[in-house]
Amino acid sequence: MAKVWQKKFLETVENFSDIIFSTSFSIEDQLITDFITQEKLPVEIFTIDTGRLPHETHDVWQNTLDKYRIRISTFYPREETLSAFVNQNGINPFYESKELRLKCCEIRKVEPLQRALKDKKLWISGLRKEHSQTRANKNFFEKDEALQLTKFYPLLELSETEIWEEIHQKNIPFNRLYKQGYRSIGCATCTRAIRHDEDIRAGRWWWENDNKKECGLHVN
Repeated sequence: MAKVWQKKFLETVENFSDIIFSTSFSIEDQLITDFITQEKLPVEIFTIDTGRLPHETHDVWQNTLDKYRIRISTFYPREETLSAFVNQNGINPFYESKELRLKCCEIRKVEPLQRALKDKKLWISGLRKEHSQTRANKNFFEKDEALQLTKFYPLLELSETEIWEEIHQKNIPFNRLYKQGYRSIGCATCTRAIRHDEDIRAGRWWWENDNKKECGLHVN
């Protein structure tokens, strides 16, 4: 399976220009970063620092920079917008309602993402079908009309086991929170460890009674 996704990745890069890859330093994103770097592909890599990331995420971020000697562009929430939101609603308003949680995600993630993707033609993401029911029907390519670009999910059909096999085989840096029972890692305030028999994204926004565990980055 690994060779299949790598071939599809190379073919896709050949057919697009203005390509960008978003990393959250998940195991999926680390595998993609390794491939982009080893193949010296013309793909810009960026991340979003929400201001609430676990220090373990910052650690693997630095480990990645040290290992690959690459540049990862960083986008942050707009200070004035975030400040106004916190002043009005408090420091942790996302626990109060889904509406406030989505607003927080919009300020800390979605708006910075829109700036990062401006004028790009292809957005590469580590999203996989296995992540959740809402992602199970995804295709390798999706057209985002709002952003006027194409989304590409090269690891879409890989299993978590296959991802880990490549991570260990290639000695790719990974977030040590995975060893503490985390399987999907976002902001520290909105992520927790889960049982092995739970859905991969069960640790995200666990206080919400909603099967759709998304922040707004992937709304299609």
